[in-house]
Formats: sequence, C-alpha cells, structure tokens
Amino acid sequence: MKKYFPFILILLLSCSSETPKGVIQEPISEKINPAAPDFDLENSDAKAIEIADAVMESMGGRKAWDDLKVVGWDFFGARHLWWNKHTGDVRIDFPESDSNILIVNLFTHQGKIKIDGEEVLGPDSLVKHYTEMAESMWINDAYWLFMPFKLKDSKTTLKYLNIDTAQGGVYSHKLQLTFNEIGDTPNNKYWVYVDTTSMLVSQWSYFSNASDSLPRMTTPWHDYQKYGELLLSGERGKRNITDITVMDSIAESVFLEF
Repeated sequence: MKKYFPFILILLLSCSSETPKGVIQEPISEKINPAAPDFDLENSDAKAIEIADAVMESMGGRKAWDDLKVVGWDFFGARHLWWNKHTGDVRIDFPESDSNILIVNLFTHQGKIKIDGEEVLGPDSLVKHYTEMAESMWINDAYWLFMPFKLKDSKTTLKYLNIDTAQGGVYSHKLQLTFNEIGDTPNNKYWVYVDTTSMLVSQWSYFSNASDSLPRMTTPWHDYQKYGELLLSGERGKRNITDITVMDSIAESVFLEF
C-alpha cells in the first residue's frame, strides 16, 4: 500500500534574600500567568520568567490564550490543521493528496485515519502508528505557531542570556529554552529572541542538542496580526504559516468524517 505523506517535521519543543533555604517563592507573575505543572521554576531565571509573562501579555494575555477554542492553519503548504483546543480534537489534511486524512484526539490518543482513500480499520498497531504520527505532526506544527505561549510549559527550563541583535537589527532579550524528558525531542534547545520594544518574539534559533554551541536553524517571527483576541505571527522566512483562522466553534463533523 502506498503511503504518501509530505511529512515535514522541522524540529527542531529572583528569590528574596529572606526566602528560607530550599523554599522557592512564588513570583507575582504566577497570579496572572501561572506556569504549567512541573515547570522548572527552581532552575529558571526570574528575569526570563518575567519576560515570558510580558510576551504572553503582548500577544493577547493569558485569558485570551486559555479561552482560545478552535484554530486552523496551513503549515508551510504541506498540510492543513484544525485544532479544537478544548476538546483535544485535531484534523490534518494534505493539500497535495485528499486521499490521506489524519484525525486524532490528543486527550484519548484515539484516531480515525484514511490512507490512500481507505479508512484504516486494523490491525490496532497500524492505527496506533498513524495516530502517533498525527500527534507528532501536531506537536511540531503547533509549536511553530504557538511557542511564545508555551515558554512555561511542563518540564521546561527558561534562562536569561543577554541582550542581542536579531535579524533586521532588532534589539532583543535572548532567552534559552530547554526541556527535561518531555516531548518527541527532549534534547532540543532554543534561543528565543524577544523584541525589547514590543515584547514580541522576533526570532528563534533551534539546536538539535542542548550541548550544541551553534544552531541548526534560525528563522524570524514576523508579520504579527490579530486573530480573535490573540496576536499571532506566520512569517518564518523562506516558509510561512498561512490561512490562520480562529473561531469560537466548528462543526463536529470536521473531526468525525472524512
């Protein structure tokens, strides 16, 4: 059976002196932008956390991110995704081949798969293979669009490096983002550049391994536009994220029917 997929995965995913020893004081920012469970607060910098919170605010705020319901986008022309953030449903279509469609629920890890025009009904291991593939695609593609909202995700560590110049001469705070045994590629590292004026992400650099000194890739984050209550960026240099759509609801059939 032919298995055609344009499978583009470009992966890269201060304490007071009076604080008793061993006790981490909760930053004030936690009241307006709480970190995900298991965020590495102990090893992250207070200044980096403060900047991450400012980025969240500049892009619409934590409430707007939490309230986001349905979003669709085209990832580099290779595939189009619909994501219901509240139900966990994801649909992935491939513009070059409507005979392949992947539908998966991120919460249940159950899927509905069509390959070469036929629904995949078994064996279970084959369905599992394609649902895991769909989740990996979503992890990758969503990170390229929503990374600024995920700076304080579970098992991430955020460090402040310095003030640096991003592409185009944009003075930016440079943050380092690393991961602790989470996601498809836990050894990755990112440098995240935040415009000192707008407090929006202006660029990122991707490292395959946290020990690497030079990035494998650096791309801009440009062309911020308002979608619903959020500011989102689609321009990534040579390849862009397009057809970004934010909605309050979508027909249930999108995640049930091919």
